[in-house]
Amino acid sequence: MAEQTVLKELKVLSDKVLAVKTLPPDLRERLDQLIDRLNRIAQTTSYSQEFDTLSTYIEVVLSVPWGNYTKDNLDIENARQILDTHHFGLDDVKQRILEHLAVRKLLQVENKQEVQKAAVLCLVGLQGVGKTTIASSIAEALGRKFVRIAMGALGSTIELRGRSKSFPDAEPGQIVKALVRSGSRNPLILLDEMDKVSGESGLRSDFMAVLLELLDPEQNTGFRDHYLDYPLDLSEVMFVCSANGTGTFSAALMDRLEIIQMPSYTDEQKEVIIKSYLLPKVMRSTGLTSAQLSFSDDIWPKLIRPLGYDSGIRSLQRIVEGICRKTALLLVEGKADKVEITAENIKEFLPKY
Repeated sequence: MAEQTVLKELKVLSDKVLAVKTLPPDLRERLDQLIDRLNRIAQTTSYSQEFDTLSTYIEVVLSVPWGNYTKDNLDIENARQILDTHHFGLDDVKQRILEHLAVRKLLQVENKQEVQKAAVLCLVGLQGVGKTTIASSIAEALGRKFVRIAMGALGSTIELRGRSKSFPDAEPGQIVKALVRSGSRNPLILLDEMDKVSGESGLRSDFMAVLLELLDPEQNTGFRDHYLDYPLDLSEVMFVCSANGTGTFSAALMDRLEIIQMPSYTDEQKEVIIKSYLLPKVMRSTGLTSAQLSFSDDIWPKLIRPLGYDSGIRSLQRIVEGICRKTALLLVEGKADKVEITAENIKEFLPKY
C-alpha cells in the first residue's frame, strides 16, 4: 500500500515536470534522471531520507517561474502620474527615476543587451523618507512584480545563495525565493538596508562579493544558487537598493550603483503629506469619515514635531494611526459623536512617550 502511494506521488511529480514547458532542456534532463532514481529507491526500500531530499528538490525547481515574464510599461507619463500620486515633493528623485526609465526605453528599442547593463539605482536617505515606497512605485509604473528582501535580517551569505541540497534542512536562497514569491522571472527586487548586512568585517566582505555578483550584469547572467545548483540568469531582474549610508559599501560595488540621495521633507511638505496622503489613507483603513474626525488649523506643527524634533514619514503615520484609533474607540463607546483635534486636547491623542 505504501509503495503504491509512493508510485502515485512519483507519477504526480513526473506529470508536473512534463507540464512545465519552459524548463531549460538540460535541467529537464536532470529532473528526469532524478525521477528515475526515485523510482529505483521506491522499489528497493520502504523509506529513504534521500527520497525526501530529491523529491523536495524537484518541487522547488518546478516552483521557479522559468518562463513567466511581465511586459515592461515604459510610458513616462504613466510613471510620472504614479510617482506623483504616491509621493509628494521629491522632485529631483522623481526626475532621476524618469530619466532612468527613459534611458531604458531608448535602449530597449535599440539593443536589449544594453538595458541589462544599466546602472542599479540605490536610494540613500534616513529612515522613513520613503525609500521602500519609491521602489514599490517604480515596480508599479513598470508593471513588474515587487519583492523586498530585508538585507539587515541576513546572518550569512548562505541566506542569499542557498545551501546545498545534500545538507539537512537545505533550502534555496532569498533570491530564488523572491522569484518564486513573485511568480515572475523579471520582478523588481528591492535589496533593503544594504548597509546593515553585517558588522563583522570578514562577513561583510563576503556579502559585498555576493552582492557584486548579483548586481553586475557581467556576472549575474549565471548566478548559481547552491540549492538549485544550476546557473540562473538574473539579467532580466531589476534590482533596486536602499541604504541609510554608503560608508560600508565596497569600492567595486559602489562602481555599479547609481546613488540617488533621498532628502528629508520640510515641515511645510510634511503638512501637505499628512493632509493629502496619510490622513485620508488611515481614515479609510479605520472606517472614519471627515464628519467624525477633524483637525483645527493650528494643530499641524504639533503633529509634525510632537517632541520638538524632526520625525520621519513613518513616525508621522504612526501618530496619525494612533489618533484615528483613539477616535474610533470614543465613537464606538458612545463617548463622542464627533472628535476635533485641537491644541487643547492634542496630548490626549498623542502616543505616551
